[in-house]
Formats: sequence, C-alpha cells, structure tokens
Amino acid sequence: YQRRVREAVVSTQSTGDHGRKNIVALHKANIMKMSDGMFLEQCREVAARYPEINYREMYLDSACLKIVSDPSKFDVMLMPNLYGDIFSDLTAGLIGGLGLAPSGNMGKDGIAIYEAVHGTADDLVEANKGNPTALLMSGLMMLRHMGLKSQADKIEAAVLETLTERKVITGDIGGTATNPEYADEICRKIRG
Repeated sequence: YQRRVREAVVSTQSTGDHGRKNIVALHKANIMKMSDGMFLEQCREVAARYPEINYREMYLDSACLKIVSDPSKFDVMLMPNLYGDIFSDLTAGLIGGLGLAPSGNMGKDGIAIYEAVHGTADDLVEANKGNPTALLMSGLMMLRHMGLKSQADKIEAAVLETLTERKVITGDIGGTATNPEYADEICRKIRG
C-alpha cells in the first residue's frame, strides 16, 4: 500500500496546475479492520511527509452519500481497488453514465495510463453504438499530462458543445447518432 499511496500523493502534487491539494482516503476500517486499517496506516504515514497536502479520511458509504449531494467537496480520492471500482460506477452515474467517465492512473516518475472507465464495450463498438466520450476525455487528460493544454482545451470545447447541443449524440445519453456520426460532429466543431 505505501508505494501506491506515495505515488498518489506525488501525482497530486504534479497536478498543481489544476489546484489539487486535497486527498481523501475512503475506507471501511470500522468493518474491515485489518485490510483497511493497514491501508489507513500507510496513508497517514505518507500524508505526514507532505504537509502541503490536505489529507482526510472518510467512510466509503458516507462518501457515496456526500458525493451525490455535493461532488464539489471532493478532489482526489484514494481507496483500495474494490472501492474504486464501485465508486467510479457511482460517479459515472452522476454525469450520465459510464460512456462519459474518463479515467487516469498516475504512477511513479510521471508515468500515467488513461482509459475509459467502462472498458471496451465490444458489442456496442461492433454495432457503431458505443459512446467514445469517455475515451476522448481520457485522451484530454493525457494531453494535459503531456503539457498540451491548448490542444486539449480545443478538443474539449468541441466535445462539450456537441453534448450540450444534444443534436448528434449517442443512444446511451438520449440521442440516435452512431459512434462515427458523433465523432464526425466533434471533428467538424474542431475544424471550425
């Protein structure tokens, strides 16, 4: 746990241009005393080395309630894998579904992997019904990580404009467009 906690704290520091200084560790140490207790021990030990980071802890079930009522209270969340899987599905529901949820995994030495939360959805891709928004937004996170902010901003503006207009969107979010039609609309907006 300690290596992963340290990497999360360090990656939070490296995202300083996003103003991220708050980490909350989500756990169920009241029930999972040994595993989550060890997780929290490691979190506390690492957090103590970074006084500029505001570190706090919260029960997972309480965090689920609070993020639904006011997501602005959260910034960076650190939790064991199982909780992360459940929590990411919950938060994806808040923004319209898994097809909209990007994901970034930050590692040591600036190494990062970006992917859509939902995975590949092969059955939807084969039918041209998949929503590529999560993958696009994950790509934007990667561009920003690489220092290509203006390029990411331009693409993001086109994605958000397309979603806001709701004219050419995929079926999972209330439209009738195919994946290629949706992608073409975003590209059209990028080209101006």
